[in-house]
Amino acid sequence: MRLNDPLVTSFVYEGKEYRIDLAFDNVLDVFDVLSDDALRDYEKAEISLALLLGEQDYVPSVELWNHIYKNLIEIKRKQPIEYDLKGNPMPVQEEDDDRVIDLEQDAEYIYASFRQAYGMNLYEQQGKLHWHEFKALLNGLSSDTIMQRIIQIRMWKPSKHESGEYKENMRKLQKIYALDLDKEE
Repeated sequence: MRLNDPLVTSFVYEGKEYRIDLAFDNVLDVFDVLSDDALRDYEKAEISLALLLGEQDYVPSVELWNHIYKNLIEIKRKQPIEYDLKGNPMPVQEEDDDRVIDLEQDAEYIYASFRQAYGMNLYEQQGKLHWHEFKALLNGLSSDTIMQRIIQIRMWKPSKHESGEYKENMRKLQKIYALDLDKEE
């Protein structure tokens, strides 16, 4: 996301321009399709394209879907570059699945946090709020929102300076707010 670029409402693929509906709720519907194990990959691509591109003229293809997903939808976690003592970049380590948020499982906390932080009713924003705006607002939630507090709980690691009672309480909270990692985002 760049502040000097307009929000994406169309894109060019293989020389043809396509209109695309990237309302956050539409993208969340696409995530639901992607997590449906009853569908084959090409069916997921076709349904996702229908959701995003609507009735316009296009030939459904996995390649077109992959282009849209990688360039307009995918949530990328950027790892900070770490340097050794001599200032050389350290090798990038493989990421574990240490997700701290799930858009489906945390839906009510996200909703409550948007109401608290921005006074925004996400149900009223369906069809209006762009996916890129939604991601930016979600990433910018203040630390006093329930979603950020849950993220802090999920990321907490015990320290020798904390009391046993505090550690026990945090472990209980981590169990309460743990993600069901068997579900896919």
